[in-house]
Amino acid sequence: MTSSVADLSDVARSAATLRGFLHGLPGVDQVGAEARAAALATRSIKTTAKARGIDLAIRMVDLTTLEGADTPGKVRALCAKARRPDPTDPSCPSVAAVCVYPSMVATAVDAVAGSAIHVASVATAFPSGQAPLAVKLADTRAAVSDGADEIDMVINRGAFLSGRYLDVYEEIVAVREACGEAHLKVILETGELATYDNVRRASWLAMLAGADFIKTSTGKVSPAATLPVTLVMLEAVRDFRSATGRTVGVKPAGGIRTTKDALRYLVLVNETAGEDWLDPDRFRFGASSLLNDLLLQRDKLATGRYSGPDYVTLD
Repeated sequence: MTSSVADLSDVARSAATLRGFLHGLPGVDQVGAEARAAALATRSIKTTAKARGIDLAIRMVDLTTLEGADTPGKVRALCAKARRPDPTDPSCPSVAAVCVYPSMVATAVDAVAGSAIHVASVATAFPSGQAPLAVKLADTRAAVSDGADEIDMVINRGAFLSGRYLDVYEEIVAVREACGEAHLKVILETGELATYDNVRRASWLAMLAGADFIKTSTGKVSPAATLPVTLVMLEAVRDFRSATGRTVGVKPAGGIRTTKDALRYLVLVNETAGEDWLDPDRFRFGASSLLNDLLLQRDKLATGRYSGPDYVTLD
């Protein structure tokens, strides 16, 4: 991608110019993307490098609970785990953030007070995104007012797939404004976008509209995060920074459950976007069960044996 800042400054001046830009992006070689992701997934990481990778992955986790049965007690327990993932080992790092529904933000903010853990809230009629813009903006403002410093919004996939790119762009811009100082993660719901070309277009659309992160999935649709989709998104943020000078993060979410999975993603990040993205400010895992396996594998490296399932809490 070779566009300059000047080229991008008025891309969204009309529906036609935005469509022309997005459809002018290089097409994704599906076979090539899948082959490269598969090849990188075979990389072996052992001993000291594995230990560092596990600790980095823990620091990148957005520990998440997004269930209709969530309670303040469950959120407080999740936040305690976020602060001290392994209570028996003070050297274990805390996670990047906890991610909850807007109604639970105040509880989470209180529970992580005094730590560096961020509070993220899904908003904009998560997970469907099917609500009037006024409702989405009110949802966002309520979460920010209660203390959320990160907002995970969902794009209107119906509008995107219908080719109404300017509608999607303007909605993201409006939510970005409603976020104020909070960071905005834009969820593409890649499982519904059908093609890698659409993933690339949606990634650029979100970044042009002001996203601080682009995120694969809500975790409510299958398939969720995959290595090839994340590869396409990492290429997009790399090329976007080359074109604009602005760095945007990436967050795969949904279906990432094991340490082996997490390490494969870290290899993918390093080999695609580069070391600059190997940082919790630029790469996150949206996960609920991943942290437990990271803790079990971390303990295995330290003790030489596997702990029983009661070593970790079931959230």
